[in-house]
Amino acid sequence: MPTIEVFDPPMCCSTGVCGTDPNPMLARFSSDLEWLKQQGAEVRRYNMAQEPTAFTENPAVKKLLDETDGDGLPAVLVNGTLVSQGSYPERDALAELAGLNGATQAKAATQQTAQGESLMTPAVDELVAIAASVAGNCEACFEYHHEQARKLGVSEQDMLRAFNLGLRIKQVPHQSLMRTAQKALMPEEAAANEGGCCGGGGGGGGSSCC
Repeated sequence: MPTIEVFDPPMCCSTGVCGTDPNPMLARFSSDLEWLKQQGAEVRRYNMAQEPTAFTENPAVKKLLDETDGDGLPAVLVNGTLVSQGSYPERDALAELAGLNGATQAKAATQQTAQGESLMTPAVDELVAIAASVAGNCEACFEYHHEQARKLGVSEQDMLRAFNLGLRIKQVPHQSLMRTAQKALMPEEAAANEGGCCGGGGGGGGSSCC
């Protein structure tokens, strides 16, 4: 399987997905790299702010930096060959650059499931990402992963189930805040409502917040 190397411009952390308002493009790319790892590719990633020697010691990257004055980053290398520069490729492009066509992807996912190694497939990845996008209030992330799931043939019903799961997860911190506020501001009512998992007081016995 191929070795994928990503040379990022200076960023605050190893992936750029940090802080209160992470860049949806970087979040998408990090997810795509994780997907490549699941297909068997070896993925290495370097941040210019944290690992500058990796850039100067790689002949192809050093040449790119000299020719573009740093504007050629991010750069992607496959087995040591520069295949992309100046932007982050989307998943389909990454798969093609890594030599992973649709048949190869499907075969890898099937073999993993048959061997009991993992139930995660590209389609399941996208369903998880849809739920996470909803829970994280990331509209751009949702739009991207919805489109990727559609391309993989995921049913609207399954996508709706993932969407609803994200909504339920999203409600947990809100419900926790409401319980805390109720105990502080309306202690008698809070005591009367105790018993339900999410403060509903239903006493359902083993019900789950999510």
